[in-house]
Amino acid sequence: MFETVKKILVEQLGVSEDRVTMEANIVEDLEADSLSVMQIIMELEEEFGLTVEDEDVNNLRTVGDIVKYCESKVK
Repeated sequence: MFETVKKILVEQLGVSEDRVTMEANIVEDLEADSLSVMQIIMELEEEFGLTVEDEDVNNLRTVGDIVKYCESKVK
């Protein structure tokens, strides 16, 4: 799961793979803006076949948050 999320973040944000760690904050550390965040969410939804609720988006601050969220939604 982490590797797939990492691949999406590297593609969407144009950051190097070594910057994408479980602790990395997607806005502060990976410099995602609000448009980038929405593109990442759409990519995650497509990749994993899930729906990210609007109220959940604000809780997805770190790469680890995203991985845990996706793991909890993908059975």
